[in-house]
Amino acid sequence: MNMMNLLAASTTSAEGAGGAMSLLITIGPLILMFVIMYFILIRPQKKKDKETQKMRQNVQVGDEITTIGGIIGLVVSLKEDNVVIETAGERNKIRIKRWAIQSNATIHDDLEG
Repeated sequence: MNMMNLLAASTTSAEGAGGAMSLLITIGPLILMFVIMYFILIRPQKKKDKETQKMRQNVQVGDEITTIGGIIGLVVSLKEDNVVIETAGERNKIRIKRWAIQSNATIHDDLEG
C-alpha cells in the first residue's frame, strides 16, 4: 500500500511541474509581446513627449513658433501658462496656451558645458 501512495504522489508532483511549464509556455509569448510593445511603442512616445515638454518650457521671447492650429508667429511675451505671439501682416497679437505650441523654429545655442 505504501508503494502505491508513493507512486501516486510522485505522479501528482510531476503533473504539477508539467502544468506550471505548460502555463509558462502558454503565457510566455503574451508577456514577450507586451515587452516588445513597450520598447517599440510606449518608450519612444514617452521620450518624444518629454522632448516636446522641454521645448515648450524653453521658449523665449523672439522665437518663431508654430501652434498646433498652424499659426506662425513671434513670441512677444511669456507668462506662466500663456504665450503672446505676434503674427505677420498687420502684426496681430494672439494669446495662446503653452501646450498649443507645436514647434519652435528658432535654434538656440546651449552654453551648458
